[in-house]
Amino acid sequence: MSDGEPGAGGLRGRGEEALSDLAEALLDNPLFSQAITRAVGAGERAAQAQRSAMGALNIPSASDVERLEQRLRSLSNRLEALEDRLDDALDELAALRRQPARPAPGPVVADPAVSLSDGPEE
Repeated sequence: MSDGEPGAGGLRGRGEEALSDLAEALLDNPLFSQAITRAVGAGERAAQAQRSAMGALNIPSASDVERLEQRLRSLSNRLEALEDRLDDALDELAALRRQPARPAPGPVVADPAVSLSDGPEE
């Protein structure tokens, strides 16, 4: 049977209405509300007990692991930036070493073995 048939639609509608009535009755029931409140409270207490036990055993929590992961990512990014700067500095040093040597600035000292005259000395 498909949804378009009258028998199926009526049955579905009645079922949905019955579920709606049941949910409303449960939510209005103070005993049910108290049971839900206790269950949620028990779940929170169990989670706290688990965190305490893990702390006592020196086991990190999920938030501890997340913080550590963030710090590792930050350090990794900083290390990568330092590696890039070091590569640039090494490239600059290699380029400087490839350039021909320039004489050092300062006064020119005459070498006595070298003569500036054009002819032989007499």
